[in-house]
Amino acid sequence: MCRHLGYVGPETAVGELLTRGSHSLRTQAWAPREMRGGGTINADGFGVAWWRVAEPAPSSESEGGQVLTAGRGDISGRGGVPDSGIGVGAGLVVSRYRNPDPIWTDPAVEEVLPQLKSGSVLASIRSATVGMPVERAACAPFLGGRWAFSHNGVVPQWRRVVTAVSSDLDTAATQWGATRLFETARLLEAEAATDSAALWVLLGELLDSAGPEGFVESPGAALALLATAVLTHASDARLNFLLGDGEQLWATTVHHALSALVTDDFAILSSEPYDGDPRWQPIPDRSLVTARPGFLSVEPLARADSQAAAP
Repeated sequence: MCRHLGYVGPETAVGELLTRGSHSLRTQAWAPREMRGGGTINADGFGVAWWRVAEPAPSSESEGGQVLTAGRGDISGRGGVPDSGIGVGAGLVVSRYRNPDPIWTDPAVEEVLPQLKSGSVLASIRSATVGMPVERAACAPFLGGRWAFSHNGVVPQWRRVVTAVSSDLDTAATQWGATRLFETARLLEAEAATDSAALWVLLGELLDSAGPEGFVESPGAALALLATAVLTHASDARLNFLLGDGEQLWATTVHHALSALVTDDFAILSSEPYDGDPRWQPIPDRSLVTARPGFLSVEPLARADSQAAAP
């Protein structure tokens, strides 16, 4: 389906994280080891998001757009849904670079992206599901507010399933006391006609309502609730989600592989270990993961889902 990687730690070169190790994310594009029946290669594009400290807004009215065109890729400082502005929260701005071509064909990976430095990176390589478009807008990460999101997997009959999940979440939110958090029409705002882009619309709504007194308690609970809601309508869905906000990472495992490498200095979540470091830990299936430097939490998805607010 896809491979992805998230990093939080000391500032490092964005491009170096794509090529780090003997089994780097770039190498996994053509020689993945743990696809688990989800395809053979990941040659349908890639993307990478990174965070930096926000600077004073320029006087220009420009909000981003194409800043770099190496190959068919683009760097932008805004993207996707929800439509809240970038740099929300801890004073961090998230930007991304995406290209619908195979990662190994893009010279920016070695010539441009290594010049960018960040203490947090989220990257993805794509294996498009049959019938879904191969285009830049379909490549993760998807951005909104301070968030970046990637989905490794597939939702069979995704239009029907995502619509049903939207209805379920809206009913639950209404019973809790919210006023229509989940409007099915919002799905039309998805960047691309893919399951991942549509799921990001729903997750964005959940993240907007996350908090101690919100519909869900935390970003991790939002991920878990979305995954279990999808599984209710599509038990064979593959739902490895990866979410970052520039300071922390959250992930789910449903069918596909994920490994963690966490030390006091950094935290990495990756579909496959990129090197032979013995500290890599495989994550069990049906888990919710929270990671930051010096901290790794792995709990069953069902338990995490119970953190959603009760009616």
